[in-house]
Amino acid sequence: MPEGVQPVTGFEAERYLGRWYEIARLDHSFERDLVSVSAEYSRRDDGAIRVLNRGFDVEDQEWSDIEGVAKFVGDEDEAYLKVSFFGPFYGSYVVFGLDREGYDYAFVSGYNNDYLWLLARETKVSSETKDAFIARAAKLGFDTQAVIWVDHSLKYGVRSVTSEPGASGR
Repeated sequence: MPEGVQPVTGFEAERYLGRWYEIARLDHSFERDLVSVSAEYSRRDDGAIRVLNRGFDVEDQEWSDIEGVAKFVGDEDEAYLKVSFFGPFYGSYVVFGLDREGYDYAFVSGYNNDYLWLLARETKVSSETKDAFIARAAKLGFDTQAVIWVDHSLKYGVRSVTSEPGASGR
């Protein structure tokens, strides 16, 4: 975990399952040029969590999917997991901020300060949530100037005509 990042305790995995939309992220090659990014979490028969990430690649003009598995590092009431998309190689998945009432948004990091996401149950979040995410991430040493605000105006290969101007910006 990045220095200072503490996983949420009192975490309820069953409430976390389902679809989340990527609202913001730090850029990486595995997500470069992706818009309308979502993650779907569900239980597997072995108790682990199935992870299905999906996004539209604007350069290739096609949907991109990848499936992985997440396992808790310790007890399930601590939001510290390891995720693998490629065989035996795992990366950290640490929920360090969470809307505990409705599980409507989550702040997530990887193993260091190069990996950061804001996830939400809807494709938009309030400016207060965005501000809280940026403030918390900055305090923990993440490069908040490099955060990408994900465009969700594309649905199933068609750009929405009702999207707001600047929807991908903060």
